[in-house]
Amino acid sequence: MRTLLWTALGLGLAVIYFPLVVVLLNSVNADTTFGWPPSRFTFEWWSRAASNEGALHALWTSVQAGLAATAIALVLGTMAAFALQRYRFFGRNPVSLLIILPIALPGIVTGIALNNAFRTILGIDLGLLTAIIAHATFCIVVVFNNVVARLRRLGGNLEEASMDLGATGFTTFRLVTFPMLRSALLAGGLLAFALSFDEIIVTTFTLGTGLETLPIWIYDNLFRPNQAPIVNVVAAVLIVVSTVPVYLAQRLSGGDTASGGRL
Repeated sequence: MRTLLWTALGLGLAVIYFPLVVVLLNSVNADTTFGWPPSRFTFEWWSRAASNEGALHALWTSVQAGLAATAIALVLGTMAAFALQRYRFFGRNPVSLLIILPIALPGIVTGIALNNAFRTILGIDLGLLTAIIAHATFCIVVVFNNVVARLRRLGGNLEEASMDLGATGFTTFRLVTFPMLRSALLAGGLLAFALSFDEIIVTTFTLGTGLETLPIWIYDNLFRPNQAPIVNVVAAVLIVVSTVPVYLAQRLSGGDTASGGRL
């Protein structure tokens, strides 16, 4: 039975990670038709990608959207976590469900809903700001989950002891609560940035005309023969950029990361 389980695990991991390995190898494959196995390797595509204006502009757009959405998520997600974990009020469970729901909904549903809300109801032209707001709606969830998990693990004894000794609420938060939450906040922020950086479906519906994030640039150039080698390089970079924050978040969270997942 154990052998069967290990075999199933190995096959599952192979299905997930072997295509990623192929992308990484093709980013240094000298053959423009990506013949397999690669007969010769080159870093020419990497040098071309480094000077590709479209890819660099898309990268900068992704970074701006990711950082802004992460900042919003850190503030709102932390506030929501404290409100729902530390206080009891009518409708607490439905509110918790509403906060988590955006990451559970299919991305196309979220994208269409936000597109209609921005253009039809609010009368706002689509642009980078609308994409940031859209990303923040699901980035809040990963911050919220991380902070709630940490608050449940810590309890409130140390904060109560601090206030019993005469510390004000702000002083207690600054000297006791925040230091204990710091790694959870950093982990949630890293996960939120990675989630925003990779998002393509919601971004497609909420980003203005003439703007591209890196995932959208990859999709638009995937089937252009002259751009295909550069696309592999950009995809390889995207794999690394997405993996490192998740790895760091897992190490920092100490096992209480609950990032959720998009259907």
